Amino acid sequence: MSTNGIDIEEVREVFDLYDFWDGRDGLIDAEKVGDLLRCCGYNPTESFVKKVGGTKKAGEKQFSFEEFIPIVKAIEKEKDTGTIQDFMEAFKSFDREGMGFISLGEMRHMLTAMGDKLQDEEIDEILLETDVQEDLDGNIKFEDFIKKVLEGPPEKSSKT
Repeated sequence: MSTNGIDIEEVREVFDLYDFWDGRDGLIDAEKVGDLLRCCGYNPTESFVKKVGGTKKAGEKQFSFEEFIPIVKAIEKEKDTGTIQDFMEAFKSFDREGMGFISLGEMRHMLTAMGDKLQDEEIDEILLETDVQEDLDGNIKFEDFIKKVLEGPPEKSSKT
């Protein structure tokens, strides 16, 4: 079933998977809204996630499936948040030699000064979670970095 380009079954499947790991109570934690949207194929900004009720900390708020559907509909209405090709083009402007590399310093500047500005701590966390390695000249292969960022954060295993 599809509503306005939204594959409800796919969204339900992803929601149920998150619910399964989150206690099977029919609710997902608001902290997971961004991750859940990314699993459904969207690329929400942090400001969008916050605007629709996403939280930074677990346990502050929860959503039922029925409450989550309007969030999906809202992101469908958002202007395009970018494809891998869009991000590749942005990074290419810093690739002086056309070899697919950007210096880590330039990347940090780009991410802290342009667009949805990030804090240095956020960049450190992204670099840690994407496991991107600098070469001997202090450069990173930006296509690998972009792909890993668009995949979203890795699932954290929680010990119960």
